[in-house]
Amino acid sequence: MDTKVLYVTAVVIAAISGGYYYYSGKGKKLDGNSAQSMTYSAEGIQLVQTDEKGNLYVRAQVDHLEQDLQRKTSKLSNLNASMFNQNQVDSTFFAKEARGFNDNEKVVLSGQVKATKLGERGTMEFQTDELTGYPKTRQFETTHQVTVNAPDAEFISQGLKADLNQGQYEFANIRGKYVPN
Repeated sequence: MDTKVLYVTAVVIAAISGGYYYYSGKGKKLDGNSAQSMTYSAEGIQLVQTDEKGNLYVRAQVDHLEQDLQRKTSKLSNLNASMFNQNQVDSTFFAKEARGFNDNEKVVLSGQVKATKLGERGTMEFQTDELTGYPKTRQFETTHQVTVNAPDAEFISQGLKADLNQGQYEFANIRGKYVPN
């Protein structure tokens, strides 16, 4: 048999086989939209995120993560995070559980929540059982009781609204003591 005939025969068989596999499996291919309904999980996560200018924005550690791509939600266990401003730690957050909604546009921290804001006059620490945050706008709020420890004050508030960009805090029904330096 001539070598040319063998090559042509091999090419024809390969083309027929390839066509058969392509067209027979087309109906059974994984639909891209069905992949989005999957839930993913991971253990021992170390996260580093930068802003659009390449500056360090968030550094976090999480023991366990579950993410639902279809609902755009996430659930994190033992969140320990630091937010940065001009590559310096600006604030820290700890919570036993965090739930993210709409691709973490809104994050609800719960269970032994501790938030710390580092400032020029010292550290301000907030403790509560639930805190809702909006990471992109750096705003946080709660209607739950908040214990606040600052360099010149200790008090309890029945709610909090905080804007970390402006350094403004709004408290409701405050009870405590204020001792100016």
